[in-house]
Amino acid sequence: MLVLPLPMIIALVLAFLFLRNISRRRGQPFLLVLLVACAVQSVITSLVQYYGITALRWLQPVTASLIPAIVWVAFLESCLRVQTRIRDYLHLLVPVLVITCIFLVPMAIDALLIMLFTGYGIAILTMLHVMKDDLAHTRLSAGHLPATIWRVIAVALIISAGGDALISLSLAYGFVTFPGWILSISSSVALLVIGYLCLSHDIETNYDIADTASAARTPQTTATTPTVQTDQHAKIMHQLAALLDRDPLYLDPDLTLARLSRKMGLPLKQLSTAINAVTGENVSRYINGYRVRHACSLLLQGQNVTTAMLDSGFNTKSNFNREFLRIIGKPPGEWQLNGQKAQKT
Repeated sequence: MLVLPLPMIIALVLAFLFLRNISRRRGQPFLLVLLVACAVQSVITSLVQYYGITALRWLQPVTASLIPAIVWVAFLESCLRVQTRIRDYLHLLVPVLVITCIFLVPMAIDALLIMLFTGYGIAILTMLHVMKDDLAHTRLSAGHLPATIWRVIAVALIISAGGDALISLSLAYGFVTFPGWILSISSSVALLVIGYLCLSHDIETNYDIADTASAARTPQTTATTPTVQTDQHAKIMHQLAALLDRDPLYLDPDLTLARLSRKMGLPLKQLSTAINAVTGENVSRYINGYRVRHACSLLLQGQNVTTAMLDSGFNTKSNFNREFLRIIGKPPGEWQLNGQKAQKT
């Protein structure tokens, strides 16, 4: 009876996910590349650890180092930049550093991989905290989910680094049977999580050609004093409210921070900072406030909950119910019933 090792099973699952998304013409290119990289790494792990093909052992850390680098570039492309910079792609040269280490300081390979996986994971978590979950090209209608998914991916990178650290400790203390198990479990789980989550619809980028075309024309944020900054925030919020009253962009379920900042003619960070400072909320919650209030008016007109949700810019019922409950304090169905009763009295 043929028995496949866990990493090979993970590789087959990831390959299936890749082919399914290719056939459906879905997925951000860099995230699909990440999926392939995770599958390849699982195959190489199986061939080296379970099939004894030791000639590929040198390749294992090289391909492994590509994974956190691809994650970081995909994160920059979908979350941080209006337009990806050439220097961002320099991260993909990380395997060159690993190959150099293999020939010059082979004993440092494990430490280098741990640093790479941990460093990129912490960098993503740090940037999400600094940005307050305001991501450039993910749909604002998705709420907190895109940021949460990226956090889980970052934690998976750190867990993978932790697995490598446990392997090194096991070998150092003579537990020679543990490394294979640790590698199979920690690496396989981390690769599966990263590969599966990178295909989530919630972190798919929604580019507008005009977003990138306007990036070079958009002025950079300049440093100002706290007083001027406060006045500037108030001015930006006044302009934003006027724009949304004139043009209900929030009704578009594909609206992104990049598209909103282009309409405002402001840098991403300047707009998100103003919203954070004045309202205490991130951009997604601020826009969803407009959507929920619009849904309320439709519900009072007699529309059913699903129609009101779709006509107000939401594309999933879970996000709509969560945001409605957060803003109004009641589920939409209950609020509609109470509102209709109040209109009759």
